[in-house]
Formats: sequence, structure tokens, C-alpha cells
Amino acid sequence: MTDRSALVETTLLLGSPRAGSRTSGIAIRLVEELSLALAAEGVELAGPDIVDLADIGAALPLRASRSVPLGPEIERALGLVRRAGLLVVVSPTFKGTYTGLLKLFLDMLPMDGLTDCVTVGAMTAGWAKHRGAGDQYLRPLLTELGATAPVPCLSVLEDEFEDVPEVVAAWSRRWAPALGAVVRHQRHSFSAPRVHPLTGARAS
Repeated sequence: MTDRSALVETTLLLGSPRAGSRTSGIAIRLVEELSLALAAEGVELAGPDIVDLADIGAALPLRASRSVPLGPEIERALGLVRRAGLLVVVSPTFKGTYTGLLKLFLDMLPMDGLTDCVTVGAMTAGWAKHRGAGDQYLRPLLTELGATAPVPCLSVLEDEFEDVPEVVAAWSRRWAPALGAVVRHQRHSFSAPRVHPLTGARAS
């Protein structure tokens, strides 16, 4: 049995407003393929904790504000998204970009809310002209929140849905070496003793 402490904590954030959508199915497939591809790079992922905005969307406040109390369900979801490890964020394309539900949820994070995360973005789209929406809109949003986003977003068009296993597996194998290197570096950085920049003393 693998030591849980040796596994990379993994969170899957689903931005579709519709439960059981094809985008959500593709997201789960992506995590499965990433787990296989990263294992070949020496990086073992823990089974993902899933934050499905279709389930908690009704509990989200109408706008992000520190004066608006959040329920335990939302607090737990934010905690899972912020924790150190791998964060996979998947959204359908809506009017050329990610969903408003995803934006509302991420707006609840502070500006450095994803500093401890290595992120992978993915988007589905109906039109070829939206294939680049992930890198144009989603990836910059994640890095604006402090995340490390070392690889391009996966994009899956509707006419590729029948070939999802092959498309996702090929993408995962292509980018696993670069992603794995960053995840290993992050884990090493968190596990290394922190040294005070002026005194040189190690933090306890």
C-alpha cells in the first residue's frame, strides 16, 4: 500500500452548471489519464476530491464579498481548491470563455489564493474558433490567483467527444514530463526547511 503522505493531493474543480454533463465526464477521464501519465514520471496522485459547482451553485452568494457569510459546504470547497497539490479546473465554453459560475466561485479566493497549487486547465467547446479559450482566459485567471500553470490547457471540441479517451490520453502523455517536474519541485520546496533571509536561521 502506498504511503498517503507520498501522494500528491489532487482536487478536481468542475465548472459546469449542469450535473452529469459531458464536460464533467471528460474531466474525470482527464484526472485518470494524468494519474497514469504522471506515475510514469515518478509522481503518484491521490484519488481526487471533486468540487462540483453544479452541486453547490445554489449555495454561492450572488457576489463575492467578505461581509457575506459562507456556509460550511462552500468553505470546504474553497479549502480543497486552495490546498497544496494538483488542481485540475475544467469548464465548458460559454460565450467564448469559462462559465460565470466558475468565475463567481473563484472570485471568493484572495488574490494569492492558489499560490500553493500546480494547476491544469481544460475546456470543452462547440466551435473550432474557441479551441484556444482555455489558454486565452482560464489559464490567465488561474495564474492571476497565484497558481503555477506550467502546461497549456486541454481543449476538447464537440466533434472530438467520441474520441475523448485517445485525445485525453495523448495530451496527458505529451505534457506529463513538464507537469511532473513542476509538481516534484513544488513538493521539494514545501518539504525543505525554510531559512530566514536575514539571519540564516531555519524556521521551526
